[in-house]
This record gives sequence, C-alpha cells and structure tokens, in this order.
Amino acid sequence: MWKLLSDYRRYDPAAQSTLEIFLFYPGVKALLFHRVAHFFFKLKIPLLPRFISELSRFLTGIDIHPGAQMGAVIIDHGMGVVIGETAIVGDGVIIYQGVTLGGTSLRREKRHPTIGERVVIGAGAKVLGAIEIGAGTRIGSNSVVVESVPPHSTVVGIPGKVIKRGIREGEELNHEKIQDAKGPDENRG
Repeated sequence: MWKLLSDYRRYDPAAQSTLEIFLFYPGVKALLFHRVAHFFFKLKIPLLPRFISELSRFLTGIDIHPGAQMGAVIIDHGMGVVIGETAIVGDGVIIYQGVTLGGTSLRREKRHPTIGERVVIGAGAKVLGAIEIGAGTRIGSNSVVVESVPPHSTVVGIPGKVIKRGIREGEELNHEKIQDAKGPDENRG
C-alpha cells in the first residue's frame, strides 16, 4: 500500500499529502475495495465479492471485477474505468479515466488483456481481448487496441498501431510527444 501511495505522490504534482491521496483519491479506494473483493473471490464465496465490487463502483465510478488480478496500479481520476474478470494488470501501470480492459469472448476462458509493468493507458482507450501489452508501453488516448503489443512501444489509433518503439524511462507521461499514426509530416495536409 505504501508503494502505491508513494507512486501517486510521484506522478501527481497536485497531491498535497499522502493522507489526502489515501482519503480522497478514487483509484486508491477502488483498489482497496478490489483487494477485499478479490480475497473473497479466490475463496469462492458467492455474491459477497460482487457486492463489494458493486459498492466500490457506486462510490468511486471505477468498475473492477473481483476476479481481475491487479498489481500496484495508479487509476488517475478513474471515472468510467472498467476492468474485466480475467484481466491481469502489472505493477506501476497508470490508467486514466474512461479506460476499458474488456473481453471479446463469451466462453469461460482468459478473455481480457494482460498489461505488463509500467504501461500508461491514456484516457478513453479500449484494450480488448486476451492480448498482451508489453512492459513500458504507452497507449494513446481513445485508441482501440485489439492485438498484442511488444514492450516499450507507443500505440495510437483505431485499431491501435505501434508507431514508435523504444520509450525511454521518464517519457511515459509525455503524451504531447505522441504523434498520430500518420506521422508528423502527413498531418500537415
């Protein structure tokens, strides 16, 4: 928990204190609720995990299925975030508002994405299916990703396309440097 709170402090210059983050950040509350719901989900206790998940969604606007496996994740603002049952999300991932980690199958199988460590998923992005997003990747806002992505890539567009490889440490939040899938010269049109 302390690592999560310190990550929030590092990535949010508006945060005044660790106590403020703990008390008022919906992403922190949603993850705490999720930890409890996931515990009961693993024990196969009926209804209680879903009840806790629904209560969390009502209070935070963040919908995390009790079966999802969540590392130390930052959910920034968070309203409208949906994370499905078989999703696996690694440590250091930053998820912005309106993101969906959704399924594409109706069968009882792995049907949601696996997100590697230190991935940044921009506002409104959709990552769909049993795909893997490599560590250190950036997914641009409103992108729709339906295929696996190698580590340290930048993905934009509908459907999402890798437009850059080799993200350097510290560049993960530089969204202003993400170019459209056409490239900088073709955008002048």
